[in-house]
Amino acid sequence: MLNRFSTRAAKMMLAVTTIVTATLGGSNAASAVEDSTSTTSGSPIKNVIILIPDGMANDATALARWYKGSSLTIDSMASGMVRTHSADAPIADSAPAGTAFATGHKSHTGYVGVLPDKATMPGQKAIAVGDEKKPVASVLEASRLAGKSTGIVATSEIMHATPADFSAHYPDRKNYDALSKQQVFNGMDVVLGGGSKYLEPAGRKDGDNLVASIKALGYDYVTTPAAMKASTSNKLWGMFAPAGLSYNMDRDPAKQPSLAQMTSKAIDVLSKNEKGFFLMVEGSKVDWAAHANDPIGIISDVLAFDDAVKVAMDFAKADGQTAVVAVSDHQNGGLTIGNAATTGTYDKEPLSTFIGPLKKAKLTGEGVEAKLNAKRTNIKAVIKQYYGISDLTSEEIAAIKAAEPGSLNYVVGPMISKRADIGWTTGGHTGGDVVLYTYAPNNDRPFGVIDNTDVAKYMARVLDLNLDNVSKQLFVPAKQAFTAKGAAYKLDLTDVKNPKIIVTKGSTKLELQIYKNVALVNGKKTALEGVIVYNGVDAFVPQGAVDLIQ
Repeated sequence: MLNRFSTRAAKMMLAVTTIVTATLGGSNAASAVEDSTSTTSGSPIKNVIILIPDGMANDATALARWYKGSSLTIDSMASGMVRTHSADAPIADSAPAGTAFATGHKSHTGYVGVLPDKATMPGQKAIAVGDEKKPVASVLEASRLAGKSTGIVATSEIMHATPADFSAHYPDRKNYDALSKQQVFNGMDVVLGGGSKYLEPAGRKDGDNLVASIKALGYDYVTTPAAMKASTSNKLWGMFAPAGLSYNMDRDPAKQPSLAQMTSKAIDVLSKNEKGFFLMVEGSKVDWAAHANDPIGIISDVLAFDDAVKVAMDFAKADGQTAVVAVSDHQNGGLTIGNAATTGTYDKEPLSTFIGPLKKAKLTGEGVEAKLNAKRTNIKAVIKQYYGISDLTSEEIAAIKAAEPGSLNYVVGPMISKRADIGWTTGGHTGGDVVLYTYAPNNDRPFGVIDNTDVAKYMARVLDLNLDNVSKQLFVPAKQAFTAKGAAYKLDLTDVKNPKIIVTKGSTKLELQIYKNVALVNGKKTALEGVIVYNGVDAFVPQGAVDLIQ
């Protein structure tokens, strides 16, 4: 027994060493990571849960820990660091950063689930001619094809960059119409978060009613925490806000579930599948708070995220067949505990200097906005009651009064940061490494400094998935494939509500509905194994669609 264990441990450490060495080696990383698969072929892992605290800086976890007064769940899971750059920039946007986690490929700013059009960062291979903006398979899609249940959970709208990276493909993260339609027809079992207005006709440029489509596909469509909890369906779609959900500190528990509650429900539904599951969970608004330089929003949603990690970890430890990954896609804001005012006193300041002012806040800047009256004549009273600030300057009062609707956290956040000596360097993302947190029942997990693309490769390896093969199966260049069969091919984009591909050969007419998994063969509907993707230039179809033309 001892010899078998030692051999297995040695093999796992060899695999880990290979991954770390490969990552530091730049362009050779991909092949080395793939080569490590055989060393852990006996892995018992059948489920993977990845939790992403979007934009979470390292100082944000320290700040949340001091605020809480005890360790975080993720503290015990730290195993390495992750490089976050995109294909052509050292500071990543969420869309390519999430694409790296989801697909194992770096991409370009704004690109969701597709290859970049250029790769100029050191160590990056040039994109092959014809592969620009080509869709590539996610771990979620590969898991679904392997018979596993799949789901996404987010506190943003679910068609936002990170959840879309795992479930849709388009080289523009702002194209919610295209992304959300793919999500509806991509065969996921659980979708929980915000964004209901982008599923309804009034909130869409194409006027489509995706809520009706969701219900027609057999989902239990719920809009309250109580309905989510009561659902017994194996297909669950929950929308709890028109756009993003509230910060956890501001949340009405009767109207919106917490991230931990959504994670728990998703696991309950997905774990019914004996073949396993893949789940992506995003604490989306850590990033939004960082953009606003709002430390209260950050504390609120880092702690809410950590609660969700605990749910995942409790399940994984009881289950014994689940790996958990928690990792931010990038840092944001340049948050520091200490600022220019503490330059000469940083080592003499007590903890209360930094945490005391933050403890007085009862809401985030976003939550405080709802407490102001229409003419904002109650600014002093509201800020004193909910932020404990009684020394507002006339300039601060004027700034609060002038703040645009939906942006008060950008005004109030810096005010409390100044009083708590919390520093910020930017209102945008930053390019530093982020902490990698992992758990696996057999301790087969990555260590050291790895690349963000290695996160996808790790998840695919432990689930025994081949992402390259799935990409070839799901995303065949349509025009090339059908014309090679002697068929006539037409891309018809005239009807914005129903763009389609029309293929004819002999007496067979094939209609493929773009962004759906629907094919009509001489008018008879058939479901495909994946969605039809149009990237603004070319269309891509599952191999099963090509096989419908003989």
